[in-house]
Amino acid sequence: MFSAEFKQELDKITNKYEQKRAALLPLLHCVQEKEGLISPETEKNLAEYLGIPVVQVHEVVSFYHLFHQQKLGKCHFSICQTTACALRGAEGIIDYIQQKLNIKPGETTPDGKFSLSVVECLGACEIAPMMQCNKDYIGPLTKQKVDELMGKNK
Repeated sequence: MFSAEFKQELDKITNKYEQKRAALLPLLHCVQEKEGLISPETEKNLAEYLGIPVVQVHEVVSFYHLFHQQKLGKCHFSICQTTACALRGAEGIIDYIQQKLNIKPGETTPDGKFSLSVVECLGACEIAPMMQCNKDYIGPLTKQKVDELMGKNK
């Protein structure tokens, strides 16, 4: 289970909600920020803390691309692959990143600096093709912008 100190942090979040289980999303964000991922053990501990079945926690973790079940690189590229981005060259950008970093979607570079995901709509079609680099939205993407990002995060 969680340490007493961390449980107090979780209590501060859940106290804002009428029903404890309604705090699941903010709790997941809090845990991920602290631990860098949501492990199966964390899912079990959160379920126990909230008094809900662990499958409900897992469903939320596996549904939202912002929650990660494995450690990500220091710089995580989430490339949108839906229609607007696809029509404006997202596939070429994905291929370029794969070649530059020698990783496939779902992988992290051996040095832990970069990871790559291909995701559904990020809700910024006006800057297609686009990606989320950690919490920042970047687009329209070009190979030059990708190179700049990689250079800043080496």
